[in-house]
Amino acid sequence: MRHDWSLQEVRQIHDLPLLDLLFRAQSAHREHFGDNKVQLCSLLSVKTGGCPEDCAYCPQAARYQTGVQAEPLLQTEAVLAAASSAREAGATRFCMGAAWREVKDGPQFDRVLEMVRGVKALGLETCCTLGMITLDQARRLKEAGLHAYNHNLDTSRDKYREIISTRSYDERLQTLRNVRAAGITVCCGGIIGMGESPDDRCALLAELASMDPHPESVPINLLVRAPGTPLADRPPVATIEMVRMVATARILMPRSMVRLSAGRLQMNEEAQLLCLMAGANSIFFGEKLLTTGNPEYGEDMALFARAGISPLEPRP
Repeated sequence: MRHDWSLQEVRQIHDLPLLDLLFRAQSAHREHFGDNKVQLCSLLSVKTGGCPEDCAYCPQAARYQTGVQAEPLLQTEAVLAAASSAREAGATRFCMGAAWREVKDGPQFDRVLEMVRGVKALGLETCCTLGMITLDQARRLKEAGLHAYNHNLDTSRDKYREIISTRSYDERLQTLRNVRAAGITVCCGGIIGMGESPDDRCALLAELASMDPHPESVPINLLVRAPGTPLADRPPVATIEMVRMVATARILMPRSMVRLSAGRLQMNEEAQLLCLMAGANSIFFGEKLLTTGNPEYGEDMALFARAGISPLEPRP
């Protein structure tokens, strides 16, 4: 395990001839995972819309006219019903997202803690993404049974200021330090397709790989160009660019779960299989990822069956 990759070293890996890159990534994957199993994850928006931040990619930002309406925090019973259904469909990880800038102590956070306890009791890995959290809040989430906390860096430090102005890169890193200090596993990745350069992509991966330990979970997202957001008119990203990002992440962080996350609806089956060959070993299933579209469950399972890929088994 290395934590000292330079940008130049990462770029050299990223730019390898594609077949060489795939071979290296698949070799790293086989060494540490050694199977064709893919973890199925389910993501539920427990508090949708009305976010005060200005993330240029996000349809939940209140300042953009995207058609996403602000909704209150869901009741615990509704979340647990969704988690139970996800488990029956084969999910082993259930993620809950709230469109908050930061967690505020009080009844709503107490309800999230109830949700975490309930999902944990179902035998699922429990993940939350709630914005910035303090060390004390992270510890309370850990006590409730939280397995993982998602807080993406999104892009490189240099590109970041063009995408978000309401939260700094260092604030994101501090939240990740709080999560790690509380004993919760880290889920952290980024998005491609926002107008970033190859160096920006590689700098993001170098930042993630500099963490010791590496994030246990690294979601790689393809920009979903949501109407009404500043990035709605960005050109689509070529499949090979997504494959390169996944493969480089796998080589740099060989023991991490690399998650093929947002944007799968824009990818054909062959593109998704290339990403799995490049080392992705987790997908999110269900018709929505927070507020954006996602392939149907039946389509995913049919693709897995044709390709000889097995979902990671739920815990007993």
